[in-house]
Amino acid sequence: MTFAGGVMVSIENGRVCVKIAGRDAGRICVITSVVDENFAKVLCAGRKAKRKVNVRHIEPLPQKMDVKGSDEETVKALAAMEAEMKA
Repeated sequence: MTFAGGVMVSIENGRVCVKIAGRDAGRICVITSVVDENFAKVLCAGRKAKRKVNVRHIEPLPQKMDVKGSDEETVKALAAMEAEMKA
């Protein structure tokens, strides 16, 4: 578990995160599945495929979202969330 804005959050399915390392650094992503204690599969805004990432390379945010829909719907929701956060 880590702290984000004074709130304790954990690495779990549906948790919205920010990538802090790699080619997607600075992008909003959502955890779609937890592989083990060190890795998770994420879907980043602006990408069409899920990626396996080291959990040390993501910063969890207090927000959660439903990832039961299609990947396209999730990417659109992430893009809207990312635009809202930048505004």
